[in-house]
Amino acid sequence: MSWWRGFADRIERDAPLGRRTWFRVGGRVRLLFRPRDTDDLAAMLTRARDADVPVKVLGAGANVLVSDDGFDGVVIRLTADSFRRLERRGESLEVGAGVDLMRFARDCSAQGLSGIEGLAGIPGTIGGAIRMNAGGRFGDTADVVDNVTVVGPEGTVERWPRARVGFGYRRSAIADRIVVSARFVLREDDPAQTAERFDACFRSKRASQPMSDRSAGCVFKNPEGRSAGSLIDQAGLKGARSGRASVSDRHANFIVAEPGATASDVLRLIDLVRERVCRVFDVELELEVDIWRPSTERISV
Repeated sequence: MSWWRGFADRIERDAPLGRRTWFRVGGRVRLLFRPRDTDDLAAMLTRARDADVPVKVLGAGANVLVSDDGFDGVVIRLTADSFRRLERRGESLEVGAGVDLMRFARDCSAQGLSGIEGLAGIPGTIGGAIRMNAGGRFGDTADVVDNVTVVGPEGTVERWPRARVGFGYRRSAIADRIVVSARFVLREDDPAQTAERFDACFRSKRASQPMSDRSAGCVFKNPEGRSAGSLIDQAGLKGARSGRASVSDRHANFIVAEPGATASDVLRLIDLVRERVCRVFDVELELEVDIWRPSTERISV
């Protein structure tokens, strides 16, 4: 029998992944799983670990590039209501990992809860934002996170204080664990002022970034003390193309996938940018986007 017996009603086989990302390119996954709650997720992770099956989590797909060959494992989506709960107690909010980040930031700002306005215009879910410490020049997710609840590959549920999460520039110590919820601590302020600050951050990003195009946000992390976008621009790469993918004319750290593009088009352009910037500036650009390739593991379904 299949290793995932007992989960069949929450499993989609040979599921398309690319269309679930902001790039809208890429292949399929062997199994797509939507757990009912944390216990259901923990049980699946234990089963997958015992079967040596690789696991990934897909939130809003805003920072993911799926290979044209897809992913040969299990992709988990935290779309059930149990992962989208939001409970407020004064300035403290318990937020499910499946909650939309930008909507959460907007709603908090409208209610006069300050500290999260700087995340305006950043797509994704709470879980994904915590994993990569999403943010920008107006602030990072880590600024307002008090603690995080995670599930490990062995099915153990743990509550991590902020210090253990290990936040850094576009990273955390979450590793192979899955975020299921987090506690945010904000500050009460005048709703008109917090809403205006949110709107100002959003307007700034909309003016400088190709928000309406098919992209995954910034492709590369900023090297220390420098701007990846500026380096790419100065290397003469704005507008550079590979197939149906191009470096954005508006912001050089964005790669846009046009209709008909493939993941291979985007990957070739990533390689071109890294090679040119290294040759011109002797700087190795580090990826910010998460690239999913087929697993080397063989799994039985």
